Amino acid sequence: MVKPRVAILGLGIMGSGMASRLLSAGFPVAVYNRNLAKTAAFSSAGAFVAGSPREAASHADIIISMVADDIASRNIWLDETGALAGAARGSVLIESSTLTVGWVKQLSAAAAQRGCEFLDAPVTGTKPHAASGELLFLVGGSASALAAAQPVLSVLGHEIVHLGPTGSGALLKLINNFMCGVQAASLAEAMALIEAGGLDRAKAEAILTSGAPGSAIVKRAAAELPAAFDGERSGVRDRGSLTLWSSAADRHFCAGRVPTGDG
Repeated sequence: MVKPRVAILGLGIMGSGMASRLLSAGFPVAVYNRNLAKTAAFSSAGAFVAGSPREAASHADIIISMVADDIASRNIWLDETGALAGAARGSVLIESSTLTVGWVKQLSAAAAQRGCEFLDAPVTGTKPHAASGELLFLVGGSASALAAAQPVLSVLGHEIVHLGPTGSGALLKLINNFMCGVQAASLAEAMALIEAGGLDRAKAEAILTSGAPGSAIVKRAAAELPAAFDGERSGVRDRGSLTLWSSAADRHFCAGRVPTGDG
């Protein structure tokens, strides 16, 4: 069976892992990234390096975008040299970035006008999951578009959940990230109380992470957040403990995780 041609737009933490996975599985892959230096390794591995999203899309049957936000997504799809201008009728456009539902629906409408299928398919997971094909795809869109994309998504993910019409995947990803953010914020408040009360941080963390509050997010935050807090404290004086812990959580978890697709 001939493998579909795939374009990956954006070679950040997640996009690079996805591109590597597809190349190792024998798919014809075109890549685009604003910083061309990031494309060198993929060129050596056999990928076609495009000079624009439009050129990448013109070499693909399935086009996957993994970028930072609505603005980056709009630019990569709808600019003069954007991917939509190069997409052939009948191709499948997949937006795997973490985006607003409103923008996803606008992009879906633009794809339909071009005669293309569209899926919003954000992911949960990190770079190792992308590189090993262990992502979880949260999919919105038609069953026919998902069927066409299945040969590619099944290589990239261990599970593909079709949640409903366009925007369903984007909405659940935002809800997922909201719940993760709440847990990180609650841990920041707990840390502030621990410090203000003069408790032993290590002992208190062990109790919280081994008991009922110890979700995967809380455990990871407990392992990583103290270092971020110490960095905040060393750079800023005369701020309350809760402010510093919250700032550390914002910087280390909210700002750092969302663009990567990490749940």
